[in-house]
Amino acid sequence: MHLCVDMQRMFAGPTDWQTPWMARVLPQVRRLAEAHPDRTVFTRFIPAARPGEGRGTWATYSERWSGMTRAELDPGLIDLVPDLARLVPPAAVIDKTVYSPWLESDLDARLQAQGVDTLIVTGAETDVCVLAAVLGGVDFGYRIVLATDGLCSSCDEAHDALMVMYRMRYGHQVLTLTTDEILERWP
Repeated sequence: MHLCVDMQRMFAGPTDWQTPWMARVLPQVRRLAEAHPDRTVFTRFIPAARPGEGRGTWATYSERWSGMTRAELDPGLIDLVPDLARLVPPAAVIDKTVYSPWLESDLDARLQAQGVDTLIVTGAETDVCVLAAVLGGVDFGYRIVLATDGLCSSCDEAHDALMVMYRMRYGHQVLTLTTDEILERWP
C-alpha cells in the first residue's frame, strides 16, 4: 500500500507552512499514486478550527500558528494538491488533527483487512508527519519503504538527518529506494 502523507495545497503554496520543494517531489509521488490508485491512501492534516483549540501543546501550537487555523485559512488549502486529488476515488483519504495517521483513524484496521504488510511512504514533511507515520507503521509491524525522491521538508538539515537515521538505525524495518526502484518491484 502507498501511504502518501499530507501532500496538501497549504504546504505546496505560499503559506506559513509552505514546503518549498514539494513541487520537486510531486512528480515522483504522482507516479507512485497513479501506478496503483486503488492501493493508495492519502492523509490530510486538518488544522485546529481556531487559535487555542487542542489538547495540551496542540492548544499553544494552534495559537502560535493562528493564521493557519481553519478560522483564518482558505478552506480549499486543506485539499490535496490537484494532481493527487484527481485520484480520489479510488484512492482513499484519511484526515488527522495530529502528526500521526495512526492515532485518530482506522488506518491499521483498513490495512489489516486488506492483508497489507508493507507501506510505501511518500509526502511531507520528512521530519514531522512522515516521521510519525513511519514510526507508527514500524510499531504496528509494517515493513516501510521510503521513496527517497518522494519526500520533502522545509528543513533540509532535518530531512538529511532523518534519511541517515532511517538507513543507520531502522535498516531492519525501513528500506530506502527511489521511485524507479519501487516501481520496478511494484509493477
